[in-house]
Amino acid sequence: MKNCEQFKESVEAYALGALDAEERAAFEAHLATDCADCTKDVEEARWLVSQLAYLAPEAEPSDMLKGRLMQVVRAEAQSSKQAAQAKQIVAAKRTVPVWLWAGAAAMLLFSVYSAWDAQQKSNQVREASQQAAQLLEEQQELENQLALAKRETTILTDPTSVKITLASQDKQTPQLEAHWHTELGIVVSGWQIPAPGSNRVLQLWLIPKAAGGKPMPSLTLRPDADGRFVLLVPNPPELMAETKALAITEEPVGGSLQPTTAPRWVGGVS
Repeated sequence: MKNCEQFKESVEAYALGALDAEERAAFEAHLATDCADCTKDVEEARWLVSQLAYLAPEAEPSDMLKGRLMQVVRAEAQSSKQAAQAKQIVAAKRTVPVWLWAGAAAMLLFSVYSAWDAQQKSNQVREASQQAAQLLEEQQELENQLALAKRETTILTDPTSVKITLASQDKQTPQLEAHWHTELGIVVSGWQIPAPGSNRVLQLWLIPKAAGGKPMPSLTLRPDADGRFVLLVPNPPELMAETKALAITEEPVGGSLQPTTAPRWVGGVS
C-alpha cells in the first residue's frame, strides 16, 4: 500500500502523457506488478482525459481573423508559386542544350545577313534604275539632236528653201546666210562670227511687211569657240510671205521683246 501511495499523484500525469521518461518507466514498472488499485486509477484517469475534448466550448473565429488567415494563406501560395516559376526558369536555362543556342545564333546571323543582302540588292536595283533612266534620257536627247540635224540638213539642201544673205555694215565682219523652208523653218549659219560681249547673245528678228509692224522676236544663240554660228528656228513667228527682212541684234542673255541695239546683220526676204 505504501508503494501505491507513492504513485497516486502520478496517475493523472501518466494519463495525460506528462511524465518524463524516468518517472514513466518507474510507474509502468509498478503497474507491471499487477497493482489493481493503480491500474483502476489509470483507467479512470484515461477516461476522464478522453472526455476533456467534449467539455471544451466551441469557438467560431472572427471575420477579421479569417481575413488575416486567408491573406497569409494567399501570400504563402503566391510566394510558393513565384518560387516554383523561378526554379522552372532557372532549370530551363540550365537545361537548354548547346546545340539549341548554336541554332538560335545561326538563325540570328542568317536574319542579319538576309536583311543586309536585301538592302544591297535594293540599292543595286535602285542604281540600275537610275542608270537606265539616265541612259534613256541621253538616248532621247541624242534622238532629238539627230532629228534637229536631219531637219537642219533638209532645210539647207532642199531646193525649195529660200536663200537669204544677211550682210553687216562692218565690211570686216563675215556675213550670215539664212535658208527658209516654208514647212521646216529657218536655218541661219555663219563662220568666224565674233562673239558678243559678256552676258550677251545674238537674237534673230523677223521684220514684217505690214506698215508700222514691229519686229517679231525669235531665238537667240552665241557662236561657239571657233566662231561657228548655226541657229535653227523650227517654227518662225511669222510667215515668209508676210516677212520683209531678217535682222540680228545683240541682246542680253534670254533675249528681248523689242530690239535694244541697232541690227548687226540684215537681209531682205525676196
